[in-house]
Amino acid sequence: MTWEHCDKTAIVGVGATPYYVRGQSWPRTINEMIGEAILGACADAGLSVRDIDGFAYYGGAKAGYLDTMDTASIMEMLGIPEVTFTATLTGGGGGSAGAIGLASAAIIAGDAKYVVTVMSLQQRAQRLGTVFAALKPDPENSFLQPSGLVGPGHLMSVLARRHMHLYGTRREAFAEVAINSRLNTMNRPKAIRRTPLTLEEYFASPMLADPLCRLDFCLETDGAVAVITTSTERARDLKQKPVLVSAATHGGRAEWGRAFAWMGMSDEYFASSGHKDVANRLYAKAGVKPSDIDVALLYDHFTPMVIMQLEDYGFCGKGEGGAFVESGAIRMSGSIPVNPHGGQLSEAYIIGMTHILEGVEQMRGTAINQVADAELALVTGGPASIPVSGLILRRSA
Repeated sequence: MTWEHCDKTAIVGVGATPYYVRGQSWPRTINEMIGEAILGACADAGLSVRDIDGFAYYGGAKAGYLDTMDTASIMEMLGIPEVTFTATLTGGGGGSAGAIGLASAAIIAGDAKYVVTVMSLQQRAQRLGTVFAALKPDPENSFLQPSGLVGPGHLMSVLARRHMHLYGTRREAFAEVAINSRLNTMNRPKAIRRTPLTLEEYFASPMLADPLCRLDFCLETDGAVAVITTSTERARDLKQKPVLVSAATHGGRAEWGRAFAWMGMSDEYFASSGHKDVANRLYAKAGVKPSDIDVALLYDHFTPMVIMQLEDYGFCGKGEGGAFVESGAIRMSGSIPVNPHGGQLSEAYIIGMTHILEGVEQMRGTAINQVADAELALVTGGPASIPVSGLILRRSA
């Protein structure tokens, strides 16, 4: 049985700034980039910025970027007269896909008509790659920091090594994720990394956190992306063909908990993306199964996490992700094209928002690397501490 609110809301506008290598967005301000992205989304939808009456964010104080999303400042900057809904899904990038569900909930409840989800990133004061080292000592950090686990990549390396130990996953599988992302950005003008990547170049990349080399880490970039969600009924009168929100879920099991910032998961969850239960609820809501998905926009902050998400979302069996990826299954010609935009590994890292943007373009049929006849797109947020999230977008008739 499908979710009673399946396809009742739609994404109608998307906007984005250029993408910058970390630090190179200056002297632009973060509010300027937020404004550009929101105005771009309004123009894309054919709306006035004064039509916006809601904001659905994601992020968290511990993640270090919630302070960039200040509703009052955005309203003053853009001339938005009043909002009737504003809320934030807790957690970091794990909430990116779920924030569209938050927007949809507000619309279905009648709390707002046009809800913006926006993320902007400008890493001047603190690099996201070293956030754990910058945290004040507490009982958890006092375990992590002396162990050399100073950034998300170091923490992810422990999960990756466990997957290798349990299932025989090879670094060649991690390489294939990186190579696939690079192949998909070679024709994308906005992408940060556009040069071809070979297996030999991958293995020559410096090791940062064994078994993860530099090319297993996502980019560190600045920029902003905004998305506007409204009811499907209103969407039919707007500029773009609506992209239907079939289902959105967020949350996670207690066993996953604080994820790689904790290391207390049971073995079943340790070598995973923590998405399995969220994925099951997502498919049930949308009334679809993994084989129905035409294109997957998987949160790729680190290459092993793509492999573990492929398992959790049912594209292959548990422990089979490495061999599945090495078979070529995630390429544009494969059984499930993954991240045709190049993802966070090669295009840009805006904490998951580029995946939503690509999902919308795939469902509109306007993507640069368009998957032929794609009708359903999966978008994920995380792996991260709870919540992680998933989103299924559907092409409208």
